Amino acid sequence: MRKEVKKANRIIIKVGTSTLISPNGNINLAAIDQLVFVLSNLRKQGKEVVFVSSGAVGVGMHKTSRTKRPTTIPEQQAIAAIGQAELMNIYSQRFNNYHQQTAQILVTRDVIDFPQSRTNVINTLEQLLSMGTIPIVNENDTVAIDELDHLTKFGDNDQLSAIVTNLIAADLLIILSDVDGFYSANPLIHPKAKMYHTITAIDEKLMTQAGGAGSIFGTGGMYSKLQAALPIFEDHHMMILANGKKPSVIFDILEGKEIGTLFKSNDE
Repeated sequence: MRKEVKKANRIIIKVGTSTLISPNGNINLAAIDQLVFVLSNLRKQGKEVVFVSSGAVGVGMHKTSRTKRPTTIPEQQAIAAIGQAELMNIYSQRFNNYHQQTAQILVTRDVIDFPQSRTNVINTLEQLLSMGTIPIVNENDTVAIDELDHLTKFGDNDQLSAIVTNLIAADLLIILSDVDGFYSANPLIHPKAKMYHTITAIDEKLMTQAGGAGSIFGTGGMYSKLQAALPIFEDHHMMILANGKKPSVIFDILEGKEIGTLFKSNDE
């Protein structure tokens, strides 16, 4: 039983493209419906919830009937813009069913790094939470581009969710991905790979075990999850990596059940 997780009240929930988009490229409306129910229910329990959502490019690809991710930056930006509008439309419809107010926040790294803009982002998030609203956060993909060393890009939404966690001093970050947790090796290739239930520090061995990148619809991977965990450790917060196939798993996680991998420093 993870007693410290049960106490979490301010929660960041990051959902990857693999949860929102089916392998065939269709929007996974069943998963979205379940996710929206869970988040709305958490709000009704009095918890503060921030939702970091990937999926703009994946939804844009579906909307424009594309099966291959665009290769040029202008194409990626255009597809992301189309997808973001459609994604928010889907969320708005679903959350309205539960009379839950939401808000959209699109950010880039330079906004976070510039002191005044950083303060503005924090103030907006804090105000929305005080109003009982669920902020839906994503990277502004039409501005933040994939060019090498471009300073406006977070890298992916795993890192963005960790930054948001630290910005508003959240109690817990839950990252839902397409894996059950963090493994010693890729379980699809190595059936005997061990899943870590708790990680208290990140070293070179773990980084090596993290392996490669994500799906054709998203950008994340296990290495990205470890990169997200680094600032979580630095600011002494908690992060859980779990499988998002059934978003209702969030309920079990918050009941303190040992699901997924808990990243938590031993240093208090």
